[in-house]
Amino acid sequence: METFRTHLDKFISINEEEFFSVQSFFQVLEVKKKQNLMLEGEVCRSLFFVVKGCLRKFFINEKGIEQTTEFAIENWWITDTFAFERQLKSDFCIQAVEKSMILKIDLQAQEELLKQHPKMEKYFRMVYQRACAASERRIRYLYELSREESYIKFSTLYPWFIQRIPQYLIASFLGFTPEYLSEIRAKLRS
Repeated sequence: METFRTHLDKFISINEEEFFSVQSFFQVLEVKKKQNLMLEGEVCRSLFFVVKGCLRKFFINEKGIEQTTEFAIENWWITDTFAFERQLKSDFCIQAVEKSMILKIDLQAQEELLKQHPKMEKYFRMVYQRACAASERRIRYLYELSREESYIKFSTLYPWFIQRIPQYLIASFLGFTPEYLSEIRAKLRS
């Protein structure tokens, strides 16, 4: 929980007693590599914080191919925000890329957390603002950059992903086939 405490301290100031209470709203889970936390068609009941490891959000397109839309590593949150906030069936799956330790909170627990700890409203607002800004930047890159430029930008902004996440998942995230990503990487090496 020290990882979560350090993360909170970047955004808000809470004492030990408050932190003890805040953490009581979360369930700690250890998940195996490739373990599904949510499947498409299930009601999105949870919001996940990655303490250690990596998760991904994806959907299966009309061709039956998995399309990764988001990764979450240490100190990142992940959920289907639209479905979570409305308690709807999700169009996405959430899966562990690596063996991971996560914190899980459901909507009702989050609402109670926010009532009891108003400082957490500021925390979640700031987290959502950063996530929204990152999504806006990614959308712009989709329109503006060539496929090769997209890979270069991604590998420059997130070099730890290149070493840590399987190439086929990076390709899925960037909208490439694994073979095309291999071609780009070979071209850049030469």
